[in-house]
Amino acid sequence: MTEVRARPLPGIPDIRPGDDLAALLAAARDAAFSPGEVLVVAHKIVSKAEGALRRLDDVRVGPHARELAARLGKDARHVQVVLDESSEVLRAERGVLICRTRHGFVCANAGVDASNAPAEGVLVRLPGDPDASARALRAALPGRPAIVIGDSFGRAWRQGQCDVAIGIAGLAALEDWRGRRDAAGHELHATWIAVADQAAAAADLTRDKDARLPAVVVTGLERHVTPDDGPGAAALVRPAGDDLFR
Repeated sequence: MTEVRARPLPGIPDIRPGDDLAALLAAARDAAFSPGEVLVVAHKIVSKAEGALRRLDDVRVGPHARELAARLGKDARHVQVVLDESSEVLRAERGVLICRTRHGFVCANAGVDASNAPAEGVLVRLPGDPDASARALRAALPGRPAIVIGDSFGRAWRQGQCDVAIGIAGLAALEDWRGRRDAAGHELHATWIAVADQAAAAADLTRDKDARLPAVVVTGLERHVTPDDGPGAAALVRPAGDDLFR
């Protein structure tokens, strides 16, 4: 039996483009990282530090964005940014755009969001390469904890949002129980545990959305922490050919 604990790190300031995010995390109150810990970081502060922002006033709107915006009742500039971040639009109805991002994630609005943006009229995009961002943070932090970069995604079949891992370094994204046996001796055929997503979700439970606590240390997952950075969140992306709902 494993006891998992999560503690948010207070004292992290508002992040601006060009900030040394690793230094600010290391300087946070109660920040004392060890190699077996997992540091879960909200993607917003990673995106802000990397300058993954778009000013609506700077967006040039194309005809497809105008058509979608008129149909969905959305700001055409916002829609254009979503299209710029998408490799494919899967659904556009009921005021919602469901997109596949350039990273392969399927989510609302390609992860483009105005909440917790640094100013009015600014949108926050997902990091360009969240796994690379996670690897860079891990390499720069004392104690070299595993890193999970999290974001809130909606989920098919269920109401509400849940934080998932969009960038990972040093944590096994999945634990494969297929071929093993359960407590009754039955062979498991589909059990494939999304460890990194569950770490992101557990961390999110420790903070309110308006609490300005973008980083959480999770302990108890040492058996899933790896000395190498591993394949990252790319391991969690379901190949399009295996997607039964497309």
